[in-house]
Amino acid sequence: MKLLGLHHVSILTGKAERNFHFYTKVLGLRLVKKTVNQDNTESYHLFYGDAKGSPGTEITFFDIPGLGHTYPGVSSISSTSFRVKDTVSLRYWEERFEQLGIHHGTIEKRAGRDTLAFQDYEGTRLVLVADNGEKGVRAGEAWGQSDVPVEHAIIGLGPVTLTLAIPEPTIGVLTEVMGFRHVGSYPSLAGEFPDIQVYATGEGGPGAEVHIEARPDLPRERAGRGSVHHVAFRVPNEEEYEYWVKRIASFGLMNSGKVERYYFKALYFREPNHILFELSTDTPGFDVDEPMETMGERLALPPFLEPRRQEIEAKLRPLDLDL
Repeated sequence: MKLLGLHHVSILTGKAERNFHFYTKVLGLRLVKKTVNQDNTESYHLFYGDAKGSPGTEITFFDIPGLGHTYPGVSSISSTSFRVKDTVSLRYWEERFEQLGIHHGTIEKRAGRDTLAFQDYEGTRLVLVADNGEKGVRAGEAWGQSDVPVEHAIIGLGPVTLTLAIPEPTIGVLTEVMGFRHVGSYPSLAGEFPDIQVYATGEGGPGAEVHIEARPDLPRERAGRGSVHHVAFRVPNEEEYEYWVKRIASFGLMNSGKVERYYFKALYFREPNHILFELSTDTPGFDVDEPMETMGERLALPPFLEPRRQEIEAKLRPLDLDL
Protein backbone atom coordinates (compact mmCIF):
# COMPACT_ATOMS: atom_id res chain seq x y z
CA MET A 1 0.00 0.00 0.00
CA LYS A 2 1.37 3.39 -1.01
CA LEU A 3 0.61 6.93 0.03
CA LEU A 4 -0.90 8.77 -2.93
CA GLY A 5 0.86 12.11 -2.50
CA LEU A 6 0.33 15.34 -0.60
CA HIS A 7 -3.05 15.80 1.08
CA HIS A 8 -2.75 19.27 2.65
CA VAL A 9 -0.31 21.64 4.29
CA SER A 10 -1.28 23.55 7.46
CA ILE A 11 0.28 26.91 8.32
CA LEU A 12 0.00 29.55 11.07
CA THR A 13 -1.48 33.00 10.44
CA GLY A 14 -1.76 35.99 12.75
CA LYS A 15 -4.50 37.70 10.74
CA ALA A 16 -7.21 35.55 9.17
CA GLU A 17 -8.83 38.45 7.29
CA ARG A 18 -5.65 39.41 5.46
CA ASN A 19 -4.87 35.73 4.93
CA PHE A 20 -8.29 35.24 3.32
CA HIS A 21 -7.69 38.20 1.03
CA PHE A 22 -4.33 36.88 -0.14
CA TYR A 23 -5.34 33.28 -0.83
CA THR A 24 -8.70 34.03 -2.45
CA LYS A 25 -8.28 37.49 -4.03
CA VAL A 26 -4.58 37.34 -4.96
CA LEU A 27 -4.07 33.61 -5.56
CA GLY A 28 -7.64 32.88 -6.66
CA LEU A 29 -8.16 29.80 -4.48
CA ARG A 30 -11.54 28.76 -3.14
CA LEU A 31 -12.34 29.00 0.56
CA VAL A 32 -13.39 25.38 0.90
CA LYS A 33 -14.11 25.24 4.62
CA LYS A 34 -14.47 27.84 7.37
CA THR A 35 -14.32 25.94 10.63
CA VAL A 36 -12.45 25.88 13.95
CA ASN A 37 -9.28 24.26 15.17
CA GLN A 38 -10.75 21.10 16.68
CA ASP A 39 -8.01 21.09 19.34
CA ASN A 40 -8.66 24.75 20.25
CA THR A 41 -12.16 25.78 19.27
CA GLU A 42 -11.50 29.45 20.06
CA SER A 43 -9.34 29.59 16.92
CA TYR A 44 -10.49 29.55 13.30
CA HIS A 45 -9.23 26.96 10.83
CA LEU A 46 -9.50 28.02 7.18
CA PHE A 47 -9.11 25.61 4.26
CA TYR A 48 -8.38 26.81 0.71
CA GLY A 49 -8.29 24.55 -2.33
CA ASP A 50 -9.53 23.84 -5.81
CA ALA A 51 -13.11 24.05 -7.07
CA LYS A 52 -14.11 20.83 -5.27
CA GLY A 53 -11.84 20.90 -2.23
CA SER A 54 -10.00 17.90 -3.63
CA PRO A 55 -7.35 16.10 -1.56
CA GLY A 56 -3.94 17.26 -2.70
CA THR A 57 -5.04 20.85 -3.36
CA GLU A 58 -5.60 22.26 0.12
CA ILE A 59 -3.57 24.74 2.09
CA THR A 60 -4.99 25.43 5.55
CA PHE A 61 -4.38 28.07 8.22
CA PHE A 62 -4.77 28.19 11.99
CA ASP A 63 -5.66 31.74 13.03
CA ILE A 64 -3.64 32.91 16.06
CA PRO A 65 -4.00 36.70 16.45
CA GLY A 66 -0.89 38.45 17.71
CA LEU A 67 1.44 35.65 16.61
CA GLY A 68 5.06 36.81 16.36
CA HIS A 69 7.58 36.61 13.53
CA THR A 70 9.05 33.37 12.21
CA TYR A 71 12.82 32.96 12.57
CA PRO A 72 13.69 30.51 9.75
CA GLY A 73 15.94 27.54 10.33
CA VAL A 74 16.19 23.78 10.34
CA SER A 75 13.69 21.16 11.49
CA SER A 76 11.14 22.99 9.38
CA ILE A 77 8.93 22.72 6.34
CA SER A 78 10.65 25.67 4.73
CA SER A 79 8.55 26.07 1.59
CA THR A 80 5.21 24.98 0.18
CA SER A 81 4.46 24.97 -3.53
CA PHE A 82 1.44 25.15 -5.82
CA ARG A 83 0.99 23.67 -9.27
CA VAL A 84 0.04 25.66 -12.35
CA LYS A 85 -0.44 24.42 -15.90
CA ASP A 86 2.75 25.58 -17.60
CA THR A 87 5.55 28.11 -17.86
CA VAL A 88 3.24 30.55 -19.65
CA SER A 89 1.21 30.61 -16.42
CA LEU A 90 4.34 31.40 -14.42
CA ARG A 91 4.87 34.47 -16.61
CA TYR A 92 1.28 35.50 -15.94
CA TRP A 93 1.87 35.17 -12.19
CA GLU A 94 5.17 37.04 -12.35
CA GLU A 95 3.36 39.96 -13.93
CA ARG A 96 0.42 39.70 -11.52
CA PHE A 97 2.70 39.72 -8.47
CA GLU A 98 4.50 42.74 -9.87
CA GLN A 99 1.22 44.61 -10.37
CA LEU A 100 -0.05 43.73 -6.87
CA GLY A 101 3.21 44.45 -5.08
CA ILE A 102 3.72 40.82 -3.97
CA HIS A 103 7.29 39.92 -3.03
CA HIS A 104 8.57 37.40 -5.58
CA GLY A 105 11.68 36.01 -7.24
CA THR A 106 12.38 35.14 -10.85
CA ILE A 107 11.52 32.04 -12.85
CA GLU A 108 14.20 29.42 -12.19
CA LYS A 109 14.67 25.67 -12.25
CA ARG A 110 13.97 23.38 -9.32
CA ALA A 111 14.11 19.61 -9.89
CA GLY A 112 14.09 20.24 -13.63
CA ARG A 113 10.86 22.27 -13.49
CA ASP A 114 10.23 25.95 -14.06
CA THR A 115 9.28 27.59 -10.75
CA LEU A 116 8.55 31.00 -9.28
CA ALA A 117 9.13 31.73 -5.58
CA PHE A 118 7.01 34.31 -3.72
CA GLN A 119 5.74 35.21 -0.26
CA ASP A 120 2.39 36.11 1.24
CA TYR A 121 1.80 39.10 3.52
CA GLU A 122 3.23 37.24 6.52
CA GLY A 123 6.37 35.97 4.85
CA THR A 124 5.12 32.44 4.19
CA ARG A 125 7.58 30.97 1.71
CA LEU A 126 5.73 29.71 -1.35
CA VAL A 127 6.63 28.48 -4.83
CA LEU A 128 4.65 28.09 -8.05
CA VAL A 129 5.61 25.00 -10.08
CA ALA A 130 4.81 24.53 -13.78
CA ASP A 131 3.43 21.09 -14.67
CA ASN A 132 4.22 21.44 -18.38
CA GLY A 133 2.49 18.13 -19.14
CA GLU A 134 4.50 16.09 -16.64
CA LYS A 135 2.98 12.75 -15.69
CA GLY A 136 2.19 11.93 -12.09
CA VAL A 137 -0.54 12.55 -9.54
CA ARG A 138 -3.48 14.22 -11.24
CA ALA A 139 -4.01 17.93 -10.61
CA GLY A 140 -7.19 19.41 -9.20
CA GLU A 141 -9.91 21.46 -10.88
CA ALA A 142 -9.36 25.20 -11.23
CA TRP A 143 -11.72 27.48 -9.30
CA GLY A 144 -13.38 29.65 -11.92
CA GLN A 145 -14.95 32.26 -9.64
CA SER A 146 -11.98 34.59 -9.26
CA ASP A 147 -10.30 37.10 -11.52
CA VAL A 148 -7.46 34.65 -12.24
CA PRO A 149 -8.00 33.18 -15.73
CA VAL A 150 -8.80 29.47 -15.50
CA GLU A 151 -5.89 28.56 -17.77
CA HIS A 152 -3.46 30.12 -15.28
CA ALA A 153 -5.19 29.06 -12.04
CA ILE A 154 -3.56 27.12 -9.24
CA ILE A 155 -4.52 23.45 -9.61
CA GLY A 156 -3.05 21.76 -6.57
CA LEU A 157 -0.17 21.43 -4.16
CA GLY A 158 3.35 20.89 -5.39
CA PRO A 159 6.41 19.67 -3.46
CA VAL A 160 7.18 20.66 0.10
CA THR A 161 10.77 21.32 1.13
CA LEU A 162 12.11 20.11 4.47
CA THR A 163 15.20 21.98 5.71
CA LEU A 164 17.24 19.83 8.09
CA ALA A 165 20.57 19.89 9.88
CA ILE A 166 21.04 16.12 9.58
CA PRO A 167 18.75 14.70 6.84
CA GLU A 168 19.52 10.98 7.11
CA PRO A 169 17.05 10.07 9.93
CA THR A 170 14.20 11.82 8.13
CA ILE A 171 15.11 10.17 4.84
CA GLY A 172 15.02 6.83 6.65
CA VAL A 173 11.43 7.43 7.79
CA LEU A 174 10.35 8.57 4.32
CA THR A 175 11.86 5.56 2.54
CA GLU A 176 11.76 2.71 5.05
CA VAL A 177 8.49 3.53 6.82
CA MET A 178 6.43 5.60 4.38
CA GLY A 179 7.52 4.02 1.09
CA PHE A 180 8.98 7.08 -0.63
CA ARG A 181 11.64 6.55 -3.30
CA HIS A 182 14.60 8.70 -4.33
CA VAL A 183 13.95 10.18 -7.79
CA GLY A 184 16.62 12.84 -8.23
CA SER A 185 18.40 15.91 -6.96
CA TYR A 186 19.15 19.50 -7.94
CA PRO A 187 21.61 22.19 -6.85
CA SER A 188 20.85 24.19 -3.72
CA LEU A 189 19.69 27.72 -4.47
CA ALA A 190 21.32 28.92 -1.25
CA GLY A 191 24.93 28.61 -2.46
CA GLU A 192 27.60 26.07 -1.60
CA PHE A 193 25.49 23.47 0.15
CA PRO A 194 24.66 19.85 -0.73
CA ASP A 195 22.23 19.21 -3.56
CA ILE A 196 18.57 19.11 -2.60
CA GLN A 197 17.31 15.51 -2.71
CA VAL A 198 13.92 14.62 -4.20
CA TYR A 199 11.70 11.81 -2.86
CA ALA A 200 8.38 10.73 -4.36
CA THR A 201 5.46 8.47 -3.52
CA GLY A 202 2.51 7.02 -5.45
CA GLU A 203 2.42 8.04 -9.10
CA GLY A 204 5.03 10.71 -8.43
CA GLY A 205 5.21 14.11 -10.06
CA PRO A 206 4.95 17.49 -8.37
CA GLY A 207 1.89 16.55 -6.30
CA ALA A 208 3.69 13.66 -4.60
CA GLU A 209 7.17 14.91 -3.70
CA VAL A 210 9.18 15.87 -0.64
CA HIS A 211 12.43 17.78 -1.19
CA ILE A 212 15.18 17.50 1.42
CA GLU A 213 17.54 20.44 1.95
CA ALA A 214 20.60 19.96 4.18
CA ARG A 215 21.59 23.17 6.03
CA PRO A 216 23.84 22.28 8.98
CA ASP A 217 24.80 25.97 9.25
CA LEU A 218 21.36 27.14 10.39
CA PRO A 219 19.81 27.25 13.88
CA ARG A 220 16.51 25.56 14.58
CA GLU A 221 13.45 27.43 13.30
CA ARG A 222 11.47 29.50 15.81
CA ALA A 223 7.90 29.24 14.62
CA GLY A 224 5.59 32.21 14.16
CA ARG A 225 3.21 33.59 11.57
CA GLY A 226 3.86 32.00 8.21
CA SER A 227 5.42 28.87 9.70
CA VAL A 228 4.21 25.51 8.47
CA HIS A 229 2.60 23.52 11.29
CA HIS A 230 2.47 20.17 9.49
CA VAL A 231 2.25 18.41 6.15
CA ALA A 232 -0.32 15.68 5.48
CA PHE A 233 -0.08 12.81 3.01
CA ARG A 234 -2.93 11.08 1.23
CA VAL A 235 -4.37 7.72 2.25
CA PRO A 236 -7.12 6.68 -0.21
CA ASN A 237 -9.63 5.13 2.18
CA GLU A 238 -10.34 3.90 5.71
CA GLU A 239 -9.14 0.35 5.00
CA GLU A 240 -5.67 1.58 4.10
CA TYR A 241 -5.79 4.07 6.97
CA GLU A 242 -6.04 1.11 9.37
CA TYR A 243 -2.94 -0.38 7.74
CA TRP A 244 -0.96 2.84 8.22
CA VAL A 245 -2.05 3.25 11.84
CA LYS A 246 -0.59 -0.19 12.59
CA ARG A 247 2.51 0.36 10.45
CA ILE A 248 3.51 3.64 12.07
CA ALA A 249 3.09 2.10 15.53
CA SER A 250 5.10 -0.98 14.52
CA PHE A 251 8.16 1.19 13.83
CA GLY A 252 7.98 2.67 17.32
CA LEU A 253 7.14 6.17 16.16
CA MET A 254 5.27 8.14 18.80
CA ASN A 255 1.93 9.07 17.31
CA SER A 256 -1.53 10.42 18.02
CA GLY A 257 -3.41 7.21 17.36
CA LYS A 258 -6.61 7.47 15.36
CA VAL A 259 -8.03 10.98 15.12
CA GLU A 260 -11.51 11.66 13.72
CA ARG A 261 -11.61 15.00 11.90
CA TYR A 262 -14.98 14.21 10.28
CA TYR A 263 -13.88 15.47 6.85
CA PHE A 264 -11.05 12.92 6.96
CA LYS A 265 -9.43 10.54 9.41
CA ALA A 266 -5.96 11.53 10.58
CA LEU A 267 -2.85 10.11 12.20
CA TYR A 268 -0.08 12.43 13.44
CA PHE A 269 3.53 11.62 14.23
CA ARG A 270 6.88 13.42 14.45
CA GLU A 271 9.82 12.19 12.45
CA PRO A 272 13.35 12.27 14.01
CA ASN A 273 13.95 15.95 13.08
CA HIS A 274 10.73 16.87 14.92
CA ILE A 275 8.68 17.81 11.84
CA LEU A 276 5.02 16.91 12.25
CA PHE A 277 3.67 14.52 9.61
CA GLU A 278 0.03 13.60 9.19
CA LEU A 279 -1.60 10.79 7.24
CA SER A 280 -5.12 11.73 6.09
CA THR A 281 -7.83 9.87 4.24
CA ASP A 282 -9.28 11.18 0.98
CA THR A 283 -12.72 10.28 2.28
CA PRO A 284 -15.36 11.42 3.06
CA GLY A 285 -14.38 14.93 1.90
CA PHE A 286 -15.40 18.53 2.55
CA ASP A 287 -18.85 18.31 0.99
CA VAL A 288 -20.03 15.79 3.60
CA ASP A 289 -21.82 18.55 5.56
CA GLU A 290 -22.28 21.31 2.97
CA PRO A 291 -23.46 21.38 -0.63
CA MET A 292 -20.54 21.59 -3.05
CA GLU A 293 -21.94 24.88 -4.39
CA THR A 294 -21.86 26.69 -1.03
CA MET A 295 -18.87 25.17 0.75
CA GLY A 296 -17.01 27.67 2.89
CA GLU A 297 -19.80 30.22 3.17
CA ARG A 298 -20.76 29.51 6.79
CA LEU A 299 -19.04 28.30 9.94
CA ALA A 300 -18.98 24.53 9.61
CA LEU A 301 -18.70 22.33 12.70
CA PRO A 302 -18.36 18.54 12.73
CA PRO A 303 -21.22 16.66 14.42
CA PHE A 304 -19.27 16.16 17.66
CA LEU A 305 -18.90 19.95 18.01
CA GLU A 306 -22.31 20.99 16.69
CA PRO A 307 -24.04 20.73 20.12
CA ARG A 308 -21.55 23.37 21.33
CA ARG A 309 -22.13 25.78 18.43
CA GLN A 310 -23.57 28.59 20.56
CA GLU A 311 -20.71 28.37 23.06
CA ILE A 312 -18.07 28.15 20.29
CA GLU A 313 -19.46 31.06 18.29
CA ALA A 314 -19.64 33.21 21.43
CA LYS A 315 -15.91 32.73 22.07
CA LEU A 316 -14.75 33.23 18.48
CA ARG A 317 -13.75 36.74 17.50
CA PRO A 318 -15.85 38.23 14.71
CA LEU A 319 -14.39 37.35 11.31
CA ASP A 320 -15.30 39.76 8.53
CA LEU A 321 -14.58 37.95 5.27
CA ASP A 322 -15.72 39.51 2.00
CA LEU A 323 -17.29 36.38 0.53
